[in-house]
Order: sequence, then structure tokens, then C-alpha cells
Amino acid sequence: MNGLRFGVSLLAIGMAAPALAQTTGPGQSEPTAPARRGDIIVTAPFQQSEADVLQGTSIVTGEELTRELRPTIGETLARQPGVSATSFGPNASRPVLRGLQGERVRVLTDGIGSIDVSNTSVDHAVAINPLLAERVEVLRGPSALLFGSSAVGGVVNVVDLRIPRTIPEAGYRVNAIGNYGSAANERSGAAAADLALGKLVLHADGSYSKTDDLEVGGYVLSRSARAAALSQVGLPQDVGIGEDGQPGEPIDFAGNAALRNRLPNSASETWTAGAGASIVTDTGHLGVSYSHYDSFYGIPVRYATEVGQEQEAPRLDIVQNRVDLRGEVETGGGLLDRIRVRAGQATYRHYEVEESGEIATTFRNNGLEGRLELVQANRGGWQGASGVQYFNRQFDVQGEEAFLPRNETNQTGLFTLQQIDFGGFKAEGGLRYEWTQQQAKTASGDLRYFRGDRDFGALSGSLGASFSPVEGIRLGLNGSRTERAPSGEELFANGGHAGTQAYELGNPDFRKERSWGVEATLHAHGDGFSFDASAYHNWFKNFIFENQVGQAVCQAAADPSGREVDLPCFQYQQAGARFYGFEADASVRLATVGQYSLNLDGVADYVHASIRDGGPVPRIPPLRLLGGIEAQGDRVTARAEVEHVFEQNRIAAFETPTDDYTLVNASVSLRPFGRDNKTTLLLSANNLFDVVARRHASFLKDFAPLAGRDLRATIRFGL
Repeated sequence: MNGLRFGVSLLAIGMAAPALAQTTGPGQSEPTAPARRGDIIVTAPFQQSEADVLQGTSIVTGEELTRELRPTIGETLARQPGVSATSFGPNASRPVLRGLQGERVRVLTDGIGSIDVSNTSVDHAVAINPLLAERVEVLRGPSALLFGSSAVGGVVNVVDLRIPRTIPEAGYRVNAIGNYGSAANERSGAAAADLALGKLVLHADGSYSKTDDLEVGGYVLSRSARAAALSQVGLPQDVGIGEDGQPGEPIDFAGNAALRNRLPNSASETWTAGAGASIVTDTGHLGVSYSHYDSFYGIPVRYATEVGQEQEAPRLDIVQNRVDLRGEVETGGGLLDRIRVRAGQATYRHYEVEESGEIATTFRNNGLEGRLELVQANRGGWQGASGVQYFNRQFDVQGEEAFLPRNETNQTGLFTLQQIDFGGFKAEGGLRYEWTQQQAKTASGDLRYFRGDRDFGALSGSLGASFSPVEGIRLGLNGSRTERAPSGEELFANGGHAGTQAYELGNPDFRKERSWGVEATLHAHGDGFSFDASAYHNWFKNFIFENQVGQAVCQAAADPSGREVDLPCFQYQQAGARFYGFEADASVRLATVGQYSLNLDGVADYVHASIRDGGPVPRIPPLRLLGGIEAQGDRVTARAEVEHVFEQNRIAAFETPTDDYTLVNASVSLRPFGRDNKTTLLLSANNLFDVVARRHASFLKDFAPLAGRDLRATIRFGL
């Protein structure tokens, strides 16, 4: 086993990421909104138009990325079709794709995993700063399986330029952005520069962001949480014993219910620094980079609403150091068109810090991931890509809330994607086999340690075709069968976690999660209009989900270590499940007046998810409609939009309903030197009417609403 691991580790040095979309360079203008969708090249093994992809995709770049930019990747993407966010306060928000989150959604940086612990718990931030993103690409559905079986929900790829791929035309390249947001007194900025020394291109970048506690539109607690808190007023309280041995402070339930306008313990400070170097030739490039990520942020308080509950205000101190490798070479034709290599290694740790400043729990994660990809030459309309991917994670939690034992994951995947293109008709098939080994050291009944080992072999595949009856319209149908190995958290969790206020209990005997899926797509693009829609249905076997159970279940699991369970007990379980839904994205040019185009656009998405014989899947976003009108010119673009999220009352037994809400946003973008110049000033007003909004997908929705009225100013500069 050690020899195999060593050999695979050596192989990982030469592994690669899939093709990344080409970005708009200096001096290149973007097409107007209604026409551009079909022209975007998305993350894929080989270049593809968005209009030809068999699954739902979204690309956020340019002016749209500037307008949507927020401190977290989840909030940055939350207005994209089929996308919601975990919204665990303003500093930890991961994307939710088609109702799936956590382990089923991979967040990548330039094609390789973020190598943090954001997938283990919703209070853990993604170690990626969107300020440095050149573009963000979202793949939903089975095409994302090229990045790993854990990507059954989809992939979010944040593309940066830390490893240069091209030589700057002027010999240098500079990009900078500054941002202010009123809701959290957010002050942030980032800068990146490239310098060419012949064929050697050097890169440096950095970013800084600081926020105060977030302003919200009304009460901090939801109506149901306020009612529960007020029902406890006047009742005797068991205040317990504090850490200093003295009686604890009684809970002010009336004060909790009265909290409004500001979200306590939600301030943050984050900075990053990075450097890279790449040798760029006419036939490829090879480069390396180093980056440092440092963040300190608060987690909104989950206030007590009944006697006996605790309420804490933890803060997280995160540091990640990371090294990346990226290379690509054209082979000159024949069988192969090009070879790509991509690898990343990171050392990550975060402290969970109590109000006293004491470190309660330490999370450590050392990870290595890499891909090697062979891209076939196009031969009569047949093209494809095949490769190998390796992933290693060594994860350890120490301290008061070590809810997960020390564990290691080794995963090796082989994959291929083949496509036949006859113009009007296209067919595509993909296959992936993945071998996963999970190892954990857990405590037995006599407090001695034994190793918990699980091995899984997962086979996933997809087959689809699309047809274009007339120019500009393409209909597609795709079927998939996927398998996913349980994660270390789902297998081995056994402990209390203050961030989610839950005792989490896994099951080391879990089987593979399997699913069958079908997805239909429609792409329609023409002069002045664009329409993209997807409808999907997935049937799961052995679907893994968290369910609240009686305290006795967790107490029995905790007894061998002598721990006392004083948090609600949530146990990972397996059962059949069914997900179905749709997403649609449309834009039409209403009129052209002089140099201005008046465009109307809209987004709609919906997902329905049920556990077989168990009711609704928890934390599923409700129906959402978003409409916008935009006047777009070379120097000025003005936009107004309305987003309505319907109430969610189709809930699991332990959930509370979530009220509907409507957000009204407006923005003006100024390009004083014309569209071909990167200098942009964006002024925006978000949640104009200061309403209280809560995302149902959030664990903390009853205690942490979204931002209230937020006036933002962003300036972007480039040379």
C-alpha cells in the first residue's frame, strides 16, 4: 500500500486541469448581453460553446462579475440560475446547486479543489477570494463528474491568472479593483500584475478586505424564533456553571427576541498574497505559483430560544499556504492535440476561537490534488479527452469540539469524454472510474484506538445527444448513472460542533450513493435574444442526508469516550431520494436607441426533493424568479432588477418554514474611456427597500438574515 501511495503521489506531480475558458483580453470588447451567451467558451476538456453543452452552465465574467462581486463565492453566484447559497452569515457562504450542497458540490480554483474544510461544515469559509477572480464558471449535472464523483451536484470553477498563460502584449499587465459596501462598512481591494521577461512571465497579486458587523433589514431572529424566545420569558433557568467555575449568566430571552438592524459577531478581516512564474511559448506554457490566504471572521450567534440552550459567539482564524503547477503543450496534431497538467498542494489550518480569546478547536487539513489530461485531435468531427486524477487529504480536528476523528482520504480516478459532431447532430459520452480509500482512527469502547478503513470503487457514466433543427436552436437530452463514495464526515463523524449547534453522528457502514438522472436542455440564440433552459430528474439510491434523532442515539455513540451530549442529535442516514426541477435564463433586446440597447432578462429556477418514505429533503431552496431591465451602451450601462423568492413550507420535521421576500436592486456602470478600456466605475444599490430576507438553504436562516440595504461602489482598473 505504501508503495502504491508513493507511486500515485509521484504521478500526481504531473496532473492537470481541464481546459479553461478564454478570457476577454485588453483591447477586446464583450458583445452585448442578449447575443453573447452562445459565444462563451466554458470549462471543459476541449473548447465548447455554451450553446452546445448538454447540461446547465453559467459563466460570470466582466461587468456582470464586477456587479455581483461579494466577499464569498456563494453570495457572488447566488443570482445565477439553479444556484443558491448556504449563507451561514456574511463570511461563510458556499454555492448550493440544484438543492445539493456540501460534499456534492466541488469548488475549484483554476480547475483544482480549494483544499480547505469548507465541505465539512457550513460555518467554514472557502479559501478563495472572489476579488482575484477573472471569471467564475458553474457546471451543473453529469458533465461535472469529470472533476470527481463528489461533484454530482455540480462544479464551481473560480478562474484566476496567478499562473500566466499568455505573454502581455505590452510586456506588462496590471489589474486592480477597489470596493466599498455600506451594509457591513466593507472596504476591500485587490491588485495583480504580470511582467514579461522574454518568454518568462512573472506574476504578483494581493488582496485585502475588512468588514464590520452586517446591517440587516429588521429583526435578527425570525418570527418563529422570536416567538419561541418570548415564550421562555419568566421561566426558571438552569444557568449551569461557567468556564471559571462560577454560575453562568442567565439568558435574556426578551433581549434576544428584540435584536434588530445589526448582526452581532459578523465582522471579518481577510488578506491574501500570491506570486507566480510561467514560461510561455507559441505551443504552450508551464508555470508555478505560491499563495497565502489569511482570514479572521465571526460566526453569527445562534441565540437561545428555550431554557437549557447555549449561545456562543465563536470566531474563526484561517490560514492556508498553497503551491500550484499548471502546464499545457500542443503536440502538433496526429492522435493528440495537446497535453495538460495541473496540480496543487496546500497546508490549511483554522482555529475556532471563543469570546475569551481561547482556542477551543483546531482544524488541520493537508491536501494534494492533480490531473493529467490527454486531449485528442479533432478527426472528422470526433474529439475527446482522457486522463487521470489523484486526490489526497489528511484531516485532523483537535480540541473541545473534535466531532471528527483524524482521517485520511486517497482517491484515484480515470476518466474519458468523447464527442462526435456532425453539425446539426452531436453525441457525447463520458465515463469515470474512481477508487477511494477512507481511513480513520476512532476510539473503541475501552478507549484504545483502532483504524476504521473503507474502500470504494465508483463507476459513473453519461450519454447524451443534441440536435439543431434550425440555426440558433439546439435541443439536448442527456442520461447519467453516477456513484459516489461517502465522505470521511459522513462515515466517521461523532461529536458536538458549536458552529452548527449539533451533535453530528456518521455511519462507518454506509454504502455507495447511486443515482440515475436525465436532463433535457434547450438553447436558443439569435440576433437580439438568448434563451437557455434545463429540466432534470434524478433518482438516488442510498442517498446520504442528516436527520434529527433522539438524544439517546448520540449519547450511546458518545458513551465510550465519556462525552455528554448537550446539543441536538443529527445522524447521517441513507435512503432513496428523488430530485427534480428546472432552471431557465432568458434575455431579449427590446429596442435600440442611438448607441444604447434596451434589454430585458429573467431567471427562474425550482427544485423539488423528497426522501423515500421520509418526507422532504431539508434545506431545499424554493421557487425563485428574477427579472431585470438594462440600458446598455459603450460608456454607460444602467440596470434595475427585482428578485422574488417564494416561501418554503415544504420542510423536514426539524425545520421551520421560511417567508417569501422580494429584493429590488439597481446599478449604474460607467466606462469613462469606452468599452475597450478596462477602467470601470460601478455604483449599485442592493435591497433598496431594506427588507428582511432569509435563505432556506441556510442552517442559520432563523438567526442570520441577509444584508439589508447595501450601497456599493466599485472601481476596476486595467492596463
